[in-house]
Amino acid sequence: MTERTHRSHDRRSHDHRAPADCPVCGDRLAVTRLGCASCGTELAGIFTSCPFCALEENDLEILRVFLTSRGNMREVEKHLGVSYPTTRLRFTQLLEKLGLAGEPEPAVLTRDQVLSEVAAGALTPAEAQKLLESL
Repeated sequence: MTERTHRSHDRRSHDHRAPADCPVCGDRLAVTRLGCASCGTELAGIFTSCPFCALEENDLEILRVFLTSRGNMREVEKHLGVSYPTTRLRFTQLLEKLGLAGEPEPAVLTRDQVLSEVAAGALTPAEAQKLLESL
């Protein structure tokens, strides 16, 4: 195995997402140590964390599709395989996770639409509950 292949294999075997919140008290965790997988160099201190690094994989995928389609929500809708209102809801939730959401948008679905979205598997029960509470 070449040194380059070995390094890339080592990096892949250590790719884990760092938790964003403390498992003990729930406060935001601070990045205090960085290390180089190639040479072993370590830096210690208090570093600004990346808001995108705490996103779950499905949120990152929505963001990737949104960016590659140059902000076309219809493309995101097609990718997710859900209705346009559900797509907007998920995108709004993503913006909230990033701290970028403005004023909450008015509900765009009726009760029957929310229930049909759940029946179709396009909305989770938790998302539906949130929507129904806002109606």
